[in-house]
Amino acid sequence: MGARRLVAVLVTALLAGCAPAIATIDEATGPVSARRAPEGSYAVGVRTLTLDPRSARPLPVTIWFPASADGAAAGRFPVVVYSHGLGSRPDLHAGLTTRWAAAGFVVAAPAYPHTRQGAAHFTRADVRNQPADAWRLIRHLGRLDRNREDPLAGHLDLTSVAAAGHSAGGFTTSGMFSEGHPARLRAGIVIAGGGLPGSFAGPVAPVLFVHGTADAVVPLTVGRAAYGRTPGPAAFLSLLGQDHGAYLTPGHPGFAPVLATTTDFLRWTLYGDKAAGARLPADARTPLTRYEFRPAH
Repeated sequence: MGARRLVAVLVTALLAGCAPAIATIDEATGPVSARRAPEGSYAVGVRTLTLDPRSARPLPVTIWFPASADGAAAGRFPVVVYSHGLGSRPDLHAGLTTRWAAAGFVVAAPAYPHTRQGAAHFTRADVRNQPADAWRLIRHLGRLDRNREDPLAGHLDLTSVAAAGHSAGGFTTSGMFSEGHPARLRAGIVIAGGGLPGSFAGPVAPVLFVHGTADAVVPLTVGRAAYGRTPGPAAFLSLLGQDHGAYLTPGHPGFAPVLATTTDFLRWTLYGDKAAGARLPADARTPLTRYEFRPAH
């Protein structure tokens, strides 16, 4: 493993989307968690490491986690694997991922070998190999959790994992839901992406799609087609008139509903927070957004 650094930084932003519950979600579609969803927000720590640095596919990883003055906050937290798009890198998505960590999730974001910004041998076709990289990361997190000398040991709930990603990272996310994937992958968030061949097979899990209706990079029809293929419960958040991802930037008018919707979706699917599931339609009730939910086929 490469060099590590552990830095605690305060995140002062509170979660958006505290609208009253106005709808109910079928209890059968919400995974059960033994842990109660946190109230309020945590300070956030950030750590970097490199997985398999001497291999053919070294994987730099940024991890954001709920923190205290002494390191990781007390307790175990569900894990979200976040995948970047073509020519991007994990820190460019920190506006979203740090807020998820503040809400009580450990977010691990790999920088993929051949699609990240600055890759020596950039190739978009390598996206098909990235789901395997993400699973390699999940297995490594399991080793960290069992290593008593590691700062994150005992703080990772790897029975409750979600995959999320933007653009090519959204396709990577869908590719993790292939035949035979472990049931601990309990939820997916596909942002401005679609489905890889063989996606949405194996154990059923809820998937949230987020897409700008004026996306010229990955057309809305691609996201809608993937939404239609998901066998389990699925939701679709449309950003009306929006492009490929400006709404992921804090301060953009689309950011607040995206943050609220994705955070409550993670709380519902990974913590079993029924109130968060019921808030989802209200989270997206803005002039810029449209939300729909479809139960399992």
